[in-house]
Amino acid sequence: MSSTGDQTTPAAPDAALPDEERLRAQVYALLARLLAQPPGAEVLGILAAVQGEAGDDAPLGAAFAALADAARATDADDAAEEYTTLFIGVGGGELSPYGSYYKTGFLNEKPLAELRADMARLGIARADDVHEPEDHIAALCEMMAGLITGAFGETATIHGQRAFYERHVAGWAERFFTDLEAARSARFYRAVGALGRAFFAVEGQAFELAA
Repeated sequence: MSSTGDQTTPAAPDAALPDEERLRAQVYALLARLLAQPPGAEVLGILAAVQGEAGDDAPLGAAFAALADAARATDADDAAEEYTTLFIGVGGGELSPYGSYYKTGFLNEKPLAELRADMARLGIARADDVHEPEDHIAALCEMMAGLITGAFGETATIHGQRAFYERHVAGWAERFFTDLEAARSARFYRAVGALGRAFFAVEGQAFELAA
């Protein structure tokens, strides 16, 4: 991972983005940040201050409230240790955050090659200081955010976003977040898994309606 958490190399985003689209991009970017590297004290402080709407019992709202609670109960050292155990470990972490692994059972397989082909077509380049394969869940969340905001060029249409999502994200990402929520070593990241699971459920429904 890069020291900044950025997986790809974006250009300036479209400042005229509708609020709903900007919110979608922000959630993708938040998931990308938390899955690219553990949150430091500053990020945990920001998350701890998140306030949900009063009476909001929708799954996504509840997931944000749970993430804020988890951030208040976590310090940076604990988050870093948890992240290492979950995703790095000695000889591998508890979970593999790669699309190829979830789709085929192996790393660096055909799904990664297909992703790289689409990245080249869309003008998305991996950041120079990143050495992880591009099908890492953090990178894919960042790519989705960039497609929404136009960070890699023109803003992608909803149909363009849907095509990329269905080809590279749908199916396996939901399973990854479910696995993260249930992971034996997850404490703070259990709330990240719940947020991802709730958000991707909403995204999947929205893309079906846009078909």
